[in-house]
Parts: sequence; C-alpha cells; structure tokens
Amino acid sequence: MNLRSKNRISAEFSMSSMTDIIFLLLIFFMLTSNFVTPTALPVNLPSSTKGSIVMQKVSVTVTADLKYYVNDRQTNLEGLQPLLAQALGGAEEGMGVVVLNVDKSVPVEYLVKVGSIANDLKAKVSIATIATE
Repeated sequence: MNLRSKNRISAEFSMSSMTDIIFLLLIFFMLTSNFVTPTALPVNLPSSTKGSIVMQKVSVTVTADLKYYVNDRQTNLEGLQPLLAQALGGAEEGMGVVVLNVDKSVPVEYLVKVGSIANDLKAKVSIATIATE
C-alpha cells in the first residue's frame, strides 16, 4: 500500500508578487512626487477654499521683506524680467506657467507688478495659496 502523496508541496518562496508590489509603490511615488512643490523660502501664503493643481514650471516668490526669487535664485525687481525670460526660455508662447508664491503681508501692487511681467512674457500666471476646508 502506497501512502505517499503524489502532490509534493514546494518549500520555495516565489518573489514575483513582492516585486510587483515594489514596482507599483515605485510608480506611485514617482507620479506623486511631480505634484509636490517644495518651497524652501519662508512665505506665508494666503488661504483659499477651492483650488486646482497646476503643473509648476517656474516659481516666482516674493517674501515679506520684498525679496524676489525665481526658482530659488534671488533677484531684484529690475532683474526679474530677464531672469524670468531665461527660466521660461524653452516654453512655447502661451505654454509657460508661472506660479506666484507671494507672502500674504505683501501689498497687492507688488503681486500685480510680477504678474504683469509674467503676462508680458506670454506666460500663464497662477497664484499659490493654502487650501482650507
């Protein structure tokens, strides 16, 4: 009488499901990292109730003490247009996106000046805010 089982259980562990999970996590983090725009400059952004995510191409920051930064490079108001044109250099007309990070204590006239410079360069202008519920 033969009591041995014909189906033997293999002691090997298949790593294929683990690699699938790792690749899915890698793809998830690569896609979501494009939506995060870290700003190292200390700016208190105004709040808003609604907003949309804009793919950031060029960031212009105006701090509370009226210092201007284009993609973390400091400049003054007179040097803002050439530096912004250089940052937008590869964009087609109307395809450049400028995100304005303006401190909420800065008067509106400075926001309008920076916005008009970006508008003169045929870029789309978006204002960064903090979303509140």
